[in-house]
Amino acid sequence: MTAETASFFFHPATFFAVGAAGAALLPRAIHRWLLPAMAVLAFGVMVCISQGDGGANLYLHWLGLDLNLARVDRLSIIFAHIFALQAILGCIYAMHLKDRWQHVASMAYVGGAFVCVFAGDYLTLFIGWELMSVASTLLIWFRRRQQSTAAGFRYFLVHTFGGLVLLGGIMLRYQATGNFDFNPVDPNALQLYDWLILLGFAVNAAVVPLHAWLPDAYPEATVTGAVFMSAFTTKTAVYVLARAFAGVEILGILGVVMCLWGVFYATMENNARRILSYHIVSQVGYMVAGIGIGTAMTVNGACAHAYAHILYKGLLFMGAGCLLHAAGTANLSQLGGLARRLPLVFVLYMAAAVSISGMPFFNGFISKTMTIAGAAESHHTWLALGMEIAAVGTFLSVGIKLPYFAFFAKPDSTLQLEPIPVNMYVAMFGGAVLCLVTGLFPNLLYSLLPFPMHAEQITAYTPFVTGLGHVEFHPYDLFNILQAFTLLGFTGLGFYLLRNVLTPHAQRNMDFEWFYVLVGKAFYTLVSRPAAWIDSIWSEVYRTLGLPGLKLGAKGASAFDVAAIDGVVDGSAKTVGATGRLAARLQTGDLQHYAALATALGLGIAACLWWLG
Repeated sequence: MTAETASFFFHPATFFAVGAAGAALLPRAIHRWLLPAMAVLAFGVMVCISQGDGGANLYLHWLGLDLNLARVDRLSIIFAHIFALQAILGCIYAMHLKDRWQHVASMAYVGGAFVCVFAGDYLTLFIGWELMSVASTLLIWFRRRQQSTAAGFRYFLVHTFGGLVLLGGIMLRYQATGNFDFNPVDPNALQLYDWLILLGFAVNAAVVPLHAWLPDAYPEATVTGAVFMSAFTTKTAVYVLARAFAGVEILGILGVVMCLWGVFYATMENNARRILSYHIVSQVGYMVAGIGIGTAMTVNGACAHAYAHILYKGLLFMGAGCLLHAAGTANLSQLGGLARRLPLVFVLYMAAAVSISGMPFFNGFISKTMTIAGAAESHHTWLALGMEIAAVGTFLSVGIKLPYFAFFAKPDSTLQLEPIPVNMYVAMFGGAVLCLVTGLFPNLLYSLLPFPMHAEQITAYTPFVTGLGHVEFHPYDLFNILQAFTLLGFTGLGFYLLRNVLTPHAQRNMDFEWFYVLVGKAFYTLVSRPAAWIDSIWSEVYRTLGLPGLKLGAKGASAFDVAAIDGVVDGSAKTVGATGRLAARLQTGDLQHYAALATALGLGIAACLWWLG
């Protein structure tokens, strides 16, 4: 096994491996500070790397395979940059935890995401992929509730399916090409193995109809675990889709379906974390659509939106986590009147809520509008329109409905509240500041995009992206600002008129779970009915032939036992008994009798020897 590097690179996943080991072995007083320190070091590495355009690689030659553990370019840099930044906020948010194993799982989970982002081959990618799957399952189970255990098993089964499909595609690809290189795919020449790999990626991206695991599992995760999970699983999937499948048109359509599907279900839900989970599906839809449209601007928009989404979605889950931590529930039907009792949570939550809604001066505005504008400029009018409609539903459910019923409805609520640790407020404040700063100064984010806006010559990570000459985008023009405020204003008016209709109810709405249940029942029927038929035939054969045969065999065994076994055993017993009785008669106690017997025995032995000689 040999390793070599092309220019120096220190893998950020190493810091999170150290963090996981420290959380497992060191006292809490040490590891609670070690974890954010490791995240800060990882972010420092990414800041240094982001000063250039990448170019570093870390190769490993092992068992005849050429593996690329770290491919650093502009696409991997922007995702790793925000992953490290969000890891800092997540570690701060979780500093109060006494359960060390939650820290171990979260560090392993983040480390797996970094392995995926820098993987230059499919084997390395698959290792990081499965590490994330196992670690995130633990973040669900560590809530230690019956519902969480069940949701964790369902989550793990779905991701096991996705991982197996991905692995099958990887092996078929290796058989066809002879290598594991993780490179862009020609969208006009997809092979069977490419479709299998795409399907495996789509599971983690929560592409409809493969998405139901997300709103099922995320609300059941631990308070801090959901914050991590909201940032990494789906965005890692967005990264690999952008890396390999930019320009695959079906992704553009599926992405818009995700946008609309997510907001439709979010408007009906009662649980705050389930509402936010559906909005992960919706917001990731913008990214998937941008990748599928496949122009430089829409791919830039997808990456920018992934960056912004990680910040505001993490902050949203932090806010919902504070509600769950303080009130013991995240159900809107049980909350209310918390604006005056938890004012900081409300203010910081609203910073994220207006960000996801695309309000000017916050980061969602500078990323979402880029994707929509790119779709319109590339003449995908219907896709752009679908994304605009989804933006209305986003503000309706996350920006108005959720905060209204959680913070303002039931003003006289006497719900008992637990104190919220200071570190949770600190993490939320940091997330809110970042949402505002990146929105006010968009070039801080735009400078990290895979296709630079102001470069004289663009080096594309993929040859299949179009429109390299039309990358520049200015979010703060009068039309974009007026359009955003108009949509938000009419959405607010619509909520005011329909607020009684949108009142949350204590119920859970069925999504594609019904299809999964249907498939499960069909599989059970398909297996159980033939099995029952075979069992009935076997039972009849056994009753007709097998049982009489067994009875006949038993009779024969009994007869053999009496005639043979018992004969031998009983005969031996009789012989031993007779010999014993004879020996007893010979023991008379008469010395002359014993002398006569000894003489007779000696003469008998002498006679035998004479005869044999």
